Amino acid sequence: MNGGKNLEPGKVSICIVNYKTEELTRLCLRSIRKFTKYPYEMIVVDNDSKDASLDYLRSLSWIKLIERPEGVPKSGSWAQGTGLDLGLKAASSEFFLAMHSDTFVRKEGWLKWLVDFMLKDSALACAGSGKLEIKPTWQLFLKKYTDVQEWLRKLNPSSPRNDFYIRAICALYRTETLLNEDLNFTMKVDEGVTCGKQLYYELIDRKYKTLPISSYEMSEYVYHLAHATMVLNPEFTVRKHTEKKCRKSLMALLNSNAVQSILKDDSLDK
Repeated sequence: MNGGKNLEPGKVSICIVNYKTEELTRLCLRSIRKFTKYPYEMIVVDNDSKDASLDYLRSLSWIKLIERPEGVPKSGSWAQGTGLDLGLKAASSEFFLAMHSDTFVRKEGWLKWLVDFMLKDSALACAGSGKLEIKPTWQLFLKKYTDVQEWLRKLNPSSPRNDFYIRAICALYRTETLLNEDLNFTMKVDEGVTCGKQLYYELIDRKYKTLPISSYEMSEYVYHLAHATMVLNPEFTVRKHTEKKCRKSLMALLNSNAVQSILKDDSLDK
């Protein structure tokens, strides 16, 4: 059980996967450093970046860096999923939080807020949201009260999946459950299933309890700049409309006062 591990109670292993996104990874890590008081360890898996982002990660003494110098699958889901699987193997905490490197924390207390769901319900194996993008508050508020599928899930959690799953954008799991059930983030990825999707379905099929959190609630604590890694790396193919939308959001985000204050605070690397 647990792969022979002694998992540290009351602590979270946060894991992100980096691939050639120095500024976004810097923002992600520094925001975690700035707004996190709950006990955690930081695991970063680098997917053979060979650029300044890897140099930056090597300079950080407070993270557990896993370098993948060769043989990294280049497809997005495979690269992300296998990276998270490596992070899971290296995790030493009671909880495991999968997070995208283009996600950043915006409010103190975010991690305790997530962990509290688990602490209040020992049967809960996973908590998180579905899609999480930067949108005006009014749009998120409107979606919260008009999302029919979300209301149906609350009324009947065991109802047909309707393609919903808790995404690894910012998802908290019980490490013990994932290890004991031999679950991973690349299940069925070779069949075109998105990273972490089959893992979520397996938890449901094996009668584990999960907690979908609305994007409205999650966005109070974290932001996600969807598709940023793919847009910033021309080797990936992204729709023109998606690229234009992402670049616009990226520029607005990076130029905001809140983000600039984090990016200029080198003390958060210490």
